Amino acid sequence: MVIAPKIRGFICLTAHPKGCEKSVLNQIEYTQSKGPIEGPKKVLIIGASTGFGMASRITSAFGSNAATIGVFFEKPPQDGKTASPGWYNTAAFQDQAKKAGIYAKSINGDAFSDDIKNKTIALIKADLGKVDLVIYSLASPVRLHPKTGILHRSVLKPIGTALTNKTVDFHSGVVTNISVDACTEDDITNTIAVMGGEDWEMWIDALLKADALENNATVLAYSYIGPVLTEAVYRNGTIGRAKDDLESTAFKISDKLKHIHGQAFVSVNKALVTQASSALPVIPLYISLLYKTMKQKGTHEGCIEQIQRLFRDRVFSGNTLLTDEKGRIRVDDWELEAEVQSEVAKSWALTSTENLAELGDLEGYRSDFLNLFGFGFSGVDYLEDVNENIPIDGLQ
Repeated sequence: MVIAPKIRGFICLTAHPKGCEKSVLNQIEYTQSKGPIEGPKKVLIIGASTGFGMASRITSAFGSNAATIGVFFEKPPQDGKTASPGWYNTAAFQDQAKKAGIYAKSINGDAFSDDIKNKTIALIKADLGKVDLVIYSLASPVRLHPKTGILHRSVLKPIGTALTNKTVDFHSGVVTNISVDACTEDDITNTIAVMGGEDWEMWIDALLKADALENNATVLAYSYIGPVLTEAVYRNGTIGRAKDDLESTAFKISDKLKHIHGQAFVSVNKALVTQASSALPVIPLYISLLYKTMKQKGTHEGCIEQIQRLFRDRVFSGNTLLTDEKGRIRVDDWELEAEVQSEVAKSWALTSTENLAELGDLEGYRSDFLNLFGFGFSGVDYLEDVNENIPIDGLQ
C-alpha cells in the first residue's frame, strides 16, 4: 500500500515502515560515528520502541555492543492498516542487530502488568542470566494497576489555578491564547499513579527478587524539568507532581540496590517533540522557539544525541558522576543555559501568528513530528507501494 500521514490533532494515525527504518538507521549511523562507549553489556529497556527508549537501545547495542531486551506496547500491522511507529522502529532495530551479530529480543505487552514483568524476567534468566543496566522510559496516558485493578488516567493540567497563556497550533501556525482549568486532587493522584515511580520500583523489586541484576548494576529513568515559561502547565502541574514522585523513587531504589553496589538515577533530559509534548498547551510554542535558539547556537540535540552524551559523558565516562542538589543527572544543561532562556523569553513576548516563522522554528517542529511516524525522511520514496505487514524478528 502507499502510506501517507493521516493526522488527527496531535496524533498521526499511520506510520511508514521504510521511514521508521530510515530513522533507526540514521540513529545507528550517528552512534557508530561517535566510536565505542565502555558501557553496559546486558541491558533491559522498559519502553524501548520510540524516543529516548529507542535511542537508549541503539546506544547500548551499537555504542557498547550490548545485548538488549526491549519491552514496549505497540500495535501490530493488519492488512491495509499500518502498525504503530514503535513496531516498525523495533523491526528495523532487530534486523540491524541481527546483521551485526548483536543479541536483541523484544516483548510486546503492557509493561505495567505482572505478566509482562514475569515474562521479561524469565527471558533474562534464560538468555542473559542478569542485566547490568535497566532503562525505564515508559510513556503512557493510562495504567491498569496490577494489584488493585484500578484503571488510572493521567491528565495534563495546572494545579491550584487555571492557566492562560500562549500556544500554537503547530499544523496551522496560528498563535492564540489558551485557558486550561485547574486539576482536581483525583487528577493529581491518577497522574502520579500512571507517570510516577511506583511501577519503576515494582520492576526493580521483581528483578531483585529474581536475582536478575548484576553487581554494580545501574538503573536509569528519564524526566524533564523545563524553564519558568512552562512550569505552570508542566513542572508545577500534575505531570510535575508525577515527576517529583519518580525522582524521589530513585533514592528508594538506590537503597534497595546497596547490597549489590548498584545505584538508581533520574536523568533530566531536554525538551523534544513527542506525541505527549504535542498534546500539551504552551509546550509546542516553547519548543519551536527553543529549537530556533539552540540551532543558531549549535547546541540542539535530538534523542540520540542526548542519550549518546548521557552515556559517554555522564554515566559511563569513567569519571565521578556529577548530579544536582537533588541527585539528578542533568543533560538539559544546554537547554537551560541563561543565554538560551533569555533569547526564548524575548521571543515569547513578541511572538504572534504573523512573526512565528521568523522567531521560531515551526518547520523544525513539524518535521520532527512527522519523523516520529516515519514521514519526511530524505531517501524514502513515499509514493512507493510498500508492505505494511512487517514482522519483528526476535519478538517473544
